[in-house]
Amino acid sequence: MRFTTKASKQLPDIVINHRCGTKRDERAIWCIFEGGGPDNRLNWGPSFICRDDTLFSDGKGNLDSGAGYEVAPDIDHLNPIVQNELIEWMNWLKTEVGFDGWRFDFARGYSPNITRLYVKRTSPDFAVGEIWTALTYETDGKPGMQSAGGGGGGGLKDPSGRPPGLIGILPKIAVTFVENHDTGSSQRHCPFPADKVMQGYAHILTHPEISCRFYDHLFDWGLLDEISKLTAIRKRNRIIETSSVDIMQEEHDIYVAMIDMKVMVKIGPRYEVGVEIPA
Repeated sequence: MRFTTKASKQLPDIVINHRCGTKRDERAIWCIFEGGGPDNRLNWGPSFICRDDTLFSDGKGNLDSGAGYEVAPDIDHLNPIVQNELIEWMNWLKTEVGFDGWRFDFARGYSPNITRLYVKRTSPDFAVGEIWTALTYETDGKPGMQSAGGGGGGGLKDPSGRPPGLIGILPKIAVTFVENHDTGSSQRHCPFPADKVMQGYAHILTHPEISCRFYDHLFDWGLLDEISKLTAIRKRNRIIETSSVDIMQEEHDIYVAMIDMKVMVKIGPRYEVGVEIPA
């Protein structure tokens, strides 16, 4: 399969900060990695792990250039072999598979200079990094939508009357999603209410932001047609990152907003709308 659509950008979830071993070494530690190809590319051992990751490393790698990760071996991104082989692999994902850009998982795990190198050497159409902290969790839109239960408002407007988090401050660089491989899918660390997923998409696909559609929802959940209808509304009305938002009503059981004075979205179980709806 090769992605060729021009309607949207296809981004794989690039998990390169850490890597699970395929074999044990002589210490019986899972730190032998296999690339799966006929050559030795991406075939790494414990010396390719950051030396301060003492659970897995043999002490020969560089110190970690970012935040530590305890669950799996923390790959040494200062190693030029690691850099070059990952860049080759990412360029293969672009040219052979047809991906357009990257979503860097756990981007705090290595230096921003490393991310800059990977972006420069692979020239994606678009790239975004996952930097999830307590601060971003408390103030960004996904937790707000989930705290509202997908059933209305109660977390979809900040004290200034704007959408919460980065969406309301700098929508031109705000990348939104209902779910990703960590929050939902098989891991389910922070799942969106399953019966309200389409309400989540009704929000992010009508608001000024860079909105993502999750593969699982499109194809495994059978929501491709419904999500495509919302995408068509966004495209037909030319809703972009700089579109205007007027949040007309936001309470625990209802959310009403007007976007660009052209599209009105109403979310929540309450039937009676307490604001005047333009004809």
